[in-house]
Amino acid sequence: MKLRAVLGSLVPILILAVCGSSLLQFRATAQTAPNAAPATLTVMTYNLKFASFNPPNAWPQRRPLMRELIEKIAPDVFGTQEGLYGQLQDIAADLPAFQWIGLGRDGGSRGEFSAVFYRTARLEPLAFDHFWLSDTPAVMGSKTWGPKLPRMVTWVKFRDRQTKREFFFVNTHLDHQVQEAREKGARLIRERVAAFDAKLPVLLVGDFNAAGGNNKAYDILTDDKFFTDTWTTARERVNEGIGTFNSFKAIEKDGPRIDWILGRGEVAADRTEIVTFSLDGQFPSDHFPLVAKLRLGALP
Repeated sequence: MKLRAVLGSLVPILILAVCGSSLLQFRATAQTAPNAAPATLTVMTYNLKFASFNPPNAWPQRRPLMRELIEKIAPDVFGTQEGLYGQLQDIAADLPAFQWIGLGRDGGSRGEFSAVFYRTARLEPLAFDHFWLSDTPAVMGSKTWGPKLPRMVTWVKFRDRQTKREFFFVNTHLDHQVQEAREKGARLIRERVAAFDAKLPVLLVGDFNAAGGNNKAYDILTDDKFFTDTWTTARERVNEGIGTFNSFKAIEKDGPRIDWILGRGEVAADRTEIVTFSLDGQFPSDHFPLVAKLRLGALP
């Protein structure tokens, strides 16, 4: 019996060793997120890379890694980019503690989504909507300003069941080729967010296809402190100097941080991390997730 007990105690240690050093850095704080202090919200943005069945990075091989990664980060709310409808359904099946809200950028279930996943035990959606980054934001699939692909925004107004506070969560994916489209998209997002209830905090997350702190689209969103960048204001930053795009190849030192979590209003960042998890050389996506532990103010 004593030998069995000793062996049993070694199992979790061996599992942690396999998962890799990066995972160990955030697990101690992230895994307890559902039971953490009520004022702390774990927020993530993650470009999933659309589901493909082409090796060596086919979705069936990446799916279990993505489930393991998200479970260990244990976010309360996260925005995804590039996910296809079936792929999002797979993630929802793998993560029964979450529900999601989204619409394909080509309308209905068609095209990539900027979806919002939320932990139902923690958050209650009060309202949501979508708009397209174009001169006709209400028209599904619309695109102007030169991009080849339509780009959009999904936003949700949440009530935190623990704190009773309300906040807005906004998720987007700016164009990967046309700088004018990125800038005009940022202006439209700023204009729409300015119309939200000014008493409530706003979180803007996404893949902005632009280097944080070094692009006009970033400046448009952060000028006059309209938004603040939780990465730069956080009391603790993990994996600073690592780019958030890995191209399924390697961790890029001094690469651009193109995935952001921005805050407006009473948003304080305790900790942010670029999570560089991989297993046996396989990354779950061609992006790394960006995670922030935030404290939100403003009662409804």
